[in-house]
Amino acid sequence: MAAVDPNFQGLQSNTDLRPKRSFVLMDVDRNFLLIALATLFAVRLIAVFWLPFVDTTEARYAEIARKMVETGDWITPQFDHGVPFWGKPPLHTWLSAAGMKIFSVGHFGARIFIFATSLGILGLLFAWVRQHRGSDQALLATVVLASTFLFFGASAFVMTDIPMVLGTTLSMVGFYNCMTAMPSQRMWGRMFFVGLAIGLLAKGPVAVVITLIAIVPWLVIMGRWRQLNALPWLSGTLIALALTLPWYIAAEIKTPGFLQYFIVGEHYERFIVSGWEGDLYGSGHAKPKGIIWLYWLATLLPWTFFALALIPRARAVVQEAKGQDAGWYSYLVLWSVAPLILFTPAANLLAAYVLPGLPAASVLLVCLWVSAWGAPGKLARGATVVALAGVGAIFLIVTALSFYAPASLNLKTERELVAAAKNADPNIQMIYWGSRSFSAEFYTSGTVRFAQNPMQLETLKENSARDGIAARISDADEIGLLLGSGFTRAGQFGRRILFIENNNQG
Repeated sequence: MAAVDPNFQGLQSNTDLRPKRSFVLMDVDRNFLLIALATLFAVRLIAVFWLPFVDTTEARYAEIARKMVETGDWITPQFDHGVPFWGKPPLHTWLSAAGMKIFSVGHFGARIFIFATSLGILGLLFAWVRQHRGSDQALLATVVLASTFLFFGASAFVMTDIPMVLGTTLSMVGFYNCMTAMPSQRMWGRMFFVGLAIGLLAKGPVAVVITLIAIVPWLVIMGRWRQLNALPWLSGTLIALALTLPWYIAAEIKTPGFLQYFIVGEHYERFIVSGWEGDLYGSGHAKPKGIIWLYWLATLLPWTFFALALIPRARAVVQEAKGQDAGWYSYLVLWSVAPLILFTPAANLLAAYVLPGLPAASVLLVCLWVSAWGAPGKLARGATVVALAGVGAIFLIVTALSFYAPASLNLKTERELVAAAKNADPNIQMIYWGSRSFSAEFYTSGTVRFAQNPMQLETLKENSARDGIAARISDADEIGLLLGSGFTRAGQFGRRILFIENNNQG
């Protein structure tokens, strides 16, 4: 990296909010960052192909998407056949279902369009920072975001958050460009509303709230209220309504009660009521209030250490943030902490809730580092190499262990067990003893059955199908006695033991 060029004046404008600093990377640093970005892309794409669903949340959302493909019902996601899933809007489900429709049912199809969405976020961030800070700083900020532990892991994870982050990022970028009179100002204003619509279809009103938590204080601090008339309110609102209302109305008509549960339950009681028990599809994630700030520090790793390195230059950092680029820095700060502010009093939360602020945090860190320390030098470049290598190495190790030593990770996947059963008999009927497993449902294409009553096992001896029984290790001895000599213990797969019927009882 190289120091800030004091003669660089940036993009000229009649507004004092446009940042006027950039820097130029040395060729070796630019090439390194490009290679690092390509490596991160390759490692994550390989994991999309290889890594099975190892988390119950991802398996649940993937199975909901598989049911959408199976049933052809693209309006109401289904928690089970005939049971609507009201917990989240369907954008992430549409993405996963479309992937499986095109590429066949499997973890690749379920993930590929989520991964494409994360690439869209990175591309949008790069384009925005390049507009205001130059291409080299944009490249550095993009690499920082792509290599944070949380974004890297979530970038192809089948869940709601990445599509929502695309929406909030587009809204924040569109709003800033509209307020600072960038070229195509009206277009950027409309993109603000498109981003709100994406957020509403990805996770609901919480996306709008996070955006407003960042924007409203910024307008107050910078005294920009009068410039709100730059937003295309009429056309933008119509666009947002046209993109969102049809689905919300159709979902309520198709399954009455959806709006009551989704708006009141998911967007009020989930965050206010500790250990909320109204969840129809699981349970609340009760955590100490305020812990999301610690999550933020952890999810920003390995770059958290670079943020801590700014502390010795705190005075220079504050002066920079209060200087000619105060509008830029205040916008990034508020954008970064908006989800933290929202979820600080929340009684139920997950680490992924900090994701909407990570794009801004990545840009903020790069800008402050350059202003405080100038050219990082060989030590910082070496630390960056170690940080990026660490992210890739950890992910590759986890991927390899999931294939060759899954028991060591205690992964919540049933892929290997189901594959072993199908290898013994392609027509085998799988029965899982105990609670429901979405991973088992997905990898058996929904044909798995679940049993909790010993009498259900007795009936297996009389049916005409060859059966495979999966039981937790703690229940294996008891289940083995119940099954008797008609079944053979086929081995341990992760957390479960597989029993296979010796021959067809028909």
